[in-house]
Amino acid sequence: MEETEDFVGQGPHPVDDDLFKEPMKKRRRSDRDQRFRAFPSVEQSALKEYEKLESRTRRVLSNTYQKLIHSVFLDDSIPNGVKYLINRLLALIEKPSLDPIYIGLFGSTGAGKSSLINAIIQQAMFLPVSGESICTSCIVQVSSGCCEQYEAKIHLLSDQEWKEELKNLTKLLHRTEELDREEADAWDRDDAVEEAIWKLQMLYGNGAERKNYEELLRAKPKGKIPTSRIITLKAEEAEELSVKLDPYIRTHRRDLDGESAETQIWPLIKHVEVTLPKSEMIPEGVVLVDIPGTGDFNSKRDEMWKKTIDKCSVIWLISDIERVSGGRAHEDLLNESIKACQRGFCRDIALVVTKTDKLHLLEYLRERKVGNQAIQSQREAVLERNEVIKLQRNGILKEKLKRKLPADSKVLEASDLVYTVSAQEYWQQALLTEEETEIPKLRGYIRKRLLDKKRRMVTKYVTEAFGLLLLTDSFNCMENLPNEFLHMSGLRRFVEEKIQLLEKVIDQCFAHIKQPLQEGVRNAKASYRRILGTCLVRSRGNQGFHQTLKAVCLKNGIYASRTLARIDLNEAITQPIYDQIDPVFGGIFRAGKPTGSALLPHVEAFKHSLQEKMMEIGIRSGWKYDSYKKSFLIQEISAILGGLEDYILRKKRRIYESLTTSVQSDLKPCYEEWNHGEGEGKYRHHADPCFIPGGWSLQGACRRQK
Repeated sequence: MEETEDFVGQGPHPVDDDLFKEPMKKRRRSDRDQRFRAFPSVEQSALKEYEKLESRTRRVLSNTYQKLIHSVFLDDSIPNGVKYLINRLLALIEKPSLDPIYIGLFGSTGAGKSSLINAIIQQAMFLPVSGESICTSCIVQVSSGCCEQYEAKIHLLSDQEWKEELKNLTKLLHRTEELDREEADAWDRDDAVEEAIWKLQMLYGNGAERKNYEELLRAKPKGKIPTSRIITLKAEEAEELSVKLDPYIRTHRRDLDGESAETQIWPLIKHVEVTLPKSEMIPEGVVLVDIPGTGDFNSKRDEMWKKTIDKCSVIWLISDIERVSGGRAHEDLLNESIKACQRGFCRDIALVVTKTDKLHLLEYLRERKVGNQAIQSQREAVLERNEVIKLQRNGILKEKLKRKLPADSKVLEASDLVYTVSAQEYWQQALLTEEETEIPKLRGYIRKRLLDKKRRMVTKYVTEAFGLLLLTDSFNCMENLPNEFLHMSGLRRFVEEKIQLLEKVIDQCFAHIKQPLQEGVRNAKASYRRILGTCLVRSRGNQGFHQTLKAVCLKNGIYASRTLARIDLNEAITQPIYDQIDPVFGGIFRAGKPTGSALLPHVEAFKHSLQEKMMEIGIRSGWKYDSYKKSFLIQEISAILGGLEDYILRKKRRIYESLTTSVQSDLKPCYEEWNHGEGEGKYRHHADPCFIPGGWSLQGACRRQK
């Protein structure tokens, strides 16, 4: 076809052929240019060329598809090969232009995630910010799009999801009759119980905590709940939307009187999506995600918390300057981020230290241990401390990553693993310049990620289209459709043999995990008592143990709240196993040479062997149009096996989490026994985790994992 001749001859360079001209109803140039406002001129030029090439490729594919459909429209017997080609053309035409890049801002409460997002998008108070307490109470996604207005969609729990949480909240508030007064007072002061009371009162009013599950099902919520379970807010200006959005995503004080209708449905909010119109600071195709650091008591919200972390290709671990030196919360978040690299799509991790303008000069000078040069001002002290923190934390973070990830992981090659930022100074610039706040540096990082992904996507798309169009070009008319058949039996035998070899290689790859898995199981069996005790005992005496245990058992071993450290007993007692297998597991799924335990390079070698065989068959068959068909078939093999690689990476999460899910399944009868009240009275005076009903069948779980 004529379109293909022009396409093949030009390659990646712009052309003037009429076939490649933009359609009459093309997007106005001003609108198109506004999509690139977040990029400097050089990057804008590159993006425009990528989009132009992609657009013209789609136009050629669409024209080819229409002509091919027209040529076979009246034919009753369309060859299978033509049907396949038509379906492939349609699939390429409808293929999304670019999957969003999710950048997760992951940090404990009060770390400054919302302030950082506000600075990046150039909207000072867009998301709620407070120096007094927790602010953002749910997952908030911020992106830019083609819309003319600022828009927010507030997604609520479904009716069934809320009923599930309501049942668990009322179970948590139920006290046995055997509790004495001292124990009852301790129970009432427990954080899990306080939060349950607060949620019920917020939604149903005072006294709701004294009602049972059936009574609350009949009760009418104070706030209006839309049947669609989605609340959409729109505004012409950012400030206007911010005011409307604030009551839904801000954590409110528990002693607040006269709550608004928006505040009253806060316990039902699942997550929030915010879309900005044509932002100059955040390019279209990037999603910034404010991820609360501990998960959620509700199962669906907690599941979404994990899935959100896993779909992020970049995770910024947010820690303010006063907490960056460590602590359990910081370590837990770092470990969760590293696990996202192991089980999800995360490729980059960075530590973003916030609030770096906070410095007491006299204290700093007294404790200063670096440099001989005298400090003349607060600004010099802040800049010096920032450099020291970068040097120290970069080394610590890199060592931690080296212990958990393969030595050739891309994240270890990053030049910047630590950023020191100040959102406050970005706006005020009393001490630091705009560049010194490193907000522009983070924006540059975002742009680079998007530009690299767009380039890879367009290259892959054009290459795939090129193979299809080459073959299509040989179909000048129905009479010229190739009737030759491949030597199917020989090719089938070849593929089957290669698959058998690949299966053996896969077994060899996973065999490397056997020894560390066995070692990890031994360590888990030796340490589970200590681990369980550390997780469960949060206050003095046995009351703290049992109060926490009840909340944990309600959720099959998991308790998450917005104010306390996350508890996951299933994950905690398998952590010694993960400590042993992490480097090997990461090595199995890494890219590189087809040696050792790496799986994907062997899939790549399998692909190349099929492509070579296809070329050999083509030469032997004496294809009249062999260059077209060879290119097409070789490209199709890449496309099919490229999908296989994506499938493997998606399954990686399920494989990685099989340890914790298996242990949770083994312990589920124990959790249920406690939930039904059979273990509560029996073991109420014991604070040893071994007295959990059923003996916590860890031994059996570990044996099955082995």
